[in-house]
Amino acid sequence: MYSGTTLTPLSGRLVGAHQKLDRLARGSLRKLLSDDGDAAFPQIKEILHFEGINGPDAIKRKSPAKDEPWHYYSPFDDTDTSLIEQIEDHYALLAAALKAKDEVRAAFEAAWLAHAIVDGLTPAHHFPYEEKLTELRGGAGIETRTSIKDKLVLPGETRRQQVHNNWKMWGPRGLLATHGFFEFGVAALLVSFSVRQVTITNRDLHDLQEYGLIEVFRRTAREIGGLDMYHRYYESGWTPHLARQVRKHLVPAIVKVVTLAWYGATRVSLMEPSK
Repeated sequence: MYSGTTLTPLSGRLVGAHQKLDRLARGSLRKLLSDDGDAAFPQIKEILHFEGINGPDAIKRKSPAKDEPWHYYSPFDDTDTSLIEQIEDHYALLAAALKAKDEVRAAFEAAWLAHAIVDGLTPAHHFPYEEKLTELRGGAGIETRTSIKDKLVLPGETRRQQVHNNWKMWGPRGLLATHGFFEFGVAALLVSFSVRQVTITNRDLHDLQEYGLIEVFRRTAREIGGLDMYHRYYESGWTPHLARQVRKHLVPAIVKVVTLAWYGATRVSLMEPSK
């Protein structure tokens, strides 16, 4: 999801869909926690410090193709566990940081946990981006992009093929252009969205306790994937129906799972260790 520019420290506080979604989730979490619990959880300013220039997206600029968080997820493929493992790690580390009252680490883990969840539930991140990018790179994996130039300019055996590959990447209906414009559209629809439009029910809390965060995430991802939003966007662009689905279904679902993740980590942090 779009997180604003990664070139300025202000980006983590002012712009981007991730930042807006974090604000909504933090406001939703406040309704679930007691005053003491709310005070113990990182405040939104602290969380947003680890977005933008200090967030996962900035690593793609700072260290091309090296240790990059790869937040793509196939909702209907149970063997796709890379993002699941990242979510599990951040969730456990957030709970541990809260328990240790490590405010800085808790803010970091809250931000990066939210980022992974948001991307994993975003329709554009359900598209097999890595597979298609590898095809355009003549079969070379994403790890071979060892410089900024390698990431921006696709190769080709001939000059004609190189131009063709880059058009399929950067052109109006290209791989990256389509991904980016979809996420910009979601970010625009978030401008007037309010925390009042998100409801956490007792059933949601029961499911979190009964099945755990990962199963809640998987189920939500499948529900979103079943709506086929990204394919319809590719075929027809932004339509009133698609925009309504984003506002009524996609955004509330994403905010709900992030809220439940933060709430769940808070509950885990309060549990006594097993003897």
